Amino acid sequence: MTNETHGILIVDKPQDITSARVVSRIKKISGISKIGHTGTLDPMATGVMICTINRATRLSRFFLACPKKYVAVLKLGVETDTLDATGNILANHPIGTVSEHAVRDACKQFEGEIDQVPPAYSALKHNGVPLYKYARNGVPVTKPPRKVLISYIKIIDINLPEIRFEVECSSGTYIRSLCADIGNTLGCGGHLKSLKRIECGGFNILDAIPLADIESHQRLETIKNRIIPMSDALSEMISHVADDSLMEKIKYGKNITLTDIGIDIPIDTQMNTQMNTQINMRDATGNPFIKIIDNENQLLAILSPDEKNGRYNYCCVFHNP
Repeated sequence: MTNETHGILIVDKPQDITSARVVSRIKKISGISKIGHTGTLDPMATGVMICTINRATRLSRFFLACPKKYVAVLKLGVETDTLDATGNILANHPIGTVSEHAVRDACKQFEGEIDQVPPAYSALKHNGVPLYKYARNGVPVTKPPRKVLISYIKIIDINLPEIRFEVECSSGTYIRSLCADIGNTLGCGGHLKSLKRIECGGFNILDAIPLADIESHQRLETIKNRIIPMSDALSEMISHVADDSLMEKIKYGKNITLTDIGIDIPIDTQMNTQMNTQINMRDATGNPFIKIIDNENQLLAILSPDEKNGRYNYCCVFHNP
């Protein structure tokens, strides 16, 4: 391995900045040749944003499908075209008949697997063009509903017309749409007033560093102690320490048989409907990815079992020849 630093940086994203801009600003720090992120946060949203540094950019795919937790504020009685506080007001409705019991009952209805229509103002694409561009040109496109999973909605505070709640949800869930749908269920409409991501990929807001603090450093070396090593970042992935023979095979890209590693491979046949932190640690067939490390906990490779052919397929290799 080279002396270059590779790993995961957990950023506390500030409000009113795009995720792409966050990445661009961090990239200016000396020692960062490559940087990416593992899931976009809307400009108005704050909180946990996972940034991958140097070789760790190749790990982004393993975080994309992970569940996320947010704290959101829903404001009832006001509908906007973007479904959040950044949009134009479409309608105002009285909320005088809405009770605390009705709020709790409405939120409960959205727990579990639901069909959700993505917002017209979103980065989803139609014919290669983001939906928000169609909407801004006055020709909004409605995408078909998608299955998403709301693990729970926990009411933190009700101070009408505002409701503060915590939600755990699957990747691809729009909290803006959830707020609008809850408002519609209550008969008064509503929109997302504020949003903070508090957990993603096994990392929470306590792990995150404010962007301004990161930018105060000119060299990556000075914040090296806040960079999470690649193998530690994949804490939910099955781990195997390579012996000399396996290290040699990885070094030269040789075939790795199932007997070279010799561990039981648990198959999660319910992976598509379960909410757990390991769902993004499995391939399309339900087989778990396996991280191969050396005696110093350095990540050498990530493999995927191919039981039909009695071997492992290479997903990523980090070993230097």
